[in-house]
Amino acid sequence: MSLKLFSHTAGGADTAKPSKADQTLQSKVIIDGLDDGVILIDNQFTIQLINPSASKLCGWKTDEATGINVDSVVQLVNSKNEKLDASQNPLHQIFSTGNPMTNNDLMLLTRDNQSIPIRLHLTPLINSNQQVYQAVAVLNNVSEERSNEKQRADFISTASHEMRTPVAAIEGYLALALNDKVSTIDSRARGYLEKAHASTQHLGQLFQDLLTSAKAEDGRLTSHPAVVEINEFLNQIISDLRLVAAKKNLEVDYVFGDTNQSVINATKEGSQKIITPLYYAYVDPDRLREVITNLFDNAVKYTPEGKITIGLTGNDQVVQCFIRDTGAGIPKEDLPHLFQKFYRVDNSATRTIGGTGLGLFICRKIIELYNGRIWVESELGKGSTFFINLPRLTTEKANALQTQTKAGSVTSIN
Repeated sequence: MSLKLFSHTAGGADTAKPSKADQTLQSKVIIDGLDDGVILIDNQFTIQLINPSASKLCGWKTDEATGINVDSVVQLVNSKNEKLDASQNPLHQIFSTGNPMTNNDLMLLTRDNQSIPIRLHLTPLINSNQQVYQAVAVLNNVSEERSNEKQRADFISTASHEMRTPVAAIEGYLALALNDKVSTIDSRARGYLEKAHASTQHLGQLFQDLLTSAKAEDGRLTSHPAVVEINEFLNQIISDLRLVAAKKNLEVDYVFGDTNQSVINATKEGSQKIITPLYYAYVDPDRLREVITNLFDNAVKYTPEGKITIGLTGNDQVVQCFIRDTGAGIPKEDLPHLFQKFYRVDNSATRTIGGTGLGLFICRKIIELYNGRIWVESELGKGSTFFINLPRLTTEKANALQTQTKAGSVTSIN
């Protein structure tokens, strides 16, 4: 945190440079006047400075908090009110990473044991030896913000649920009207009804996406994780994906490992047998199918010609899937916002194709359920690649989990 202060005489001329003591006093006055909580921590995790907003938020007096370990004052907990250990705690991580950090999903346990949702931003202070010797933590109480978000989510969830019933009824009656065995209509009326039926299906999908996104935000998204061998999983669904791409005459390729060698071609009769590694992950296969299908459908929508590549690779810690297309690509300025709710790239292609703007948001929420990460790399005119990283299970861990699942005793993979 750097504050540059200037003072001027009544006539506009610069005064003499303030002393170091004056600068310190001025900085303290400004920091103490901030509505945001500000805490200065050294590399021994000792609080060197805490402003009134931070002390009020944590429930500690400033003179009591100054000079003691930050973990005693800023107790960060998870959704189960379990205290974060050093490996999970951003206040510790900042000194090892040396990079600014922002976390919007933390809970603060106050001195009187109240849990408050906070947003935490951390900035490292680096010395001439490129070492982090101090860090500035800025804390915001986001209780009101979360409450408003919950109210909006509850409204969306309720409205979506209630509207699905009449829309499903309309879709059903339109399907009956289009059934030759039920009704007789001329070609012009059929064209109108087909358009109405397609629009009703789109509306039904919108309500379903709204309902799913609301559940994803408040933790109600159902998930039944199991041990999944990702190569086998992708091979099982790729036939269905090929049918989707075939409607636009798009080629589909499946590559395995780092060699970009097609698994389909490598296993043809007469070719050399390849022993492939087993990539295990602990996920809900139905939810993962939802993500892969969504990404693949998007690739098909925005690729007028060429091919779509589905890939699988990984290392000892990570299983990585990717879906690459040869479409128009995504503008650089849109990439950071692509997985936000209701965000859509504003160009002629998206306006023509349409969509809810919720698919990628739902994909991100699903992948995060399994401590994974999803992101995109793209270049205009050269297509896009969506990546999914999931924690990899060793064969021993996978076998142990499968045994526990049969016994009905799986509670955690940690």
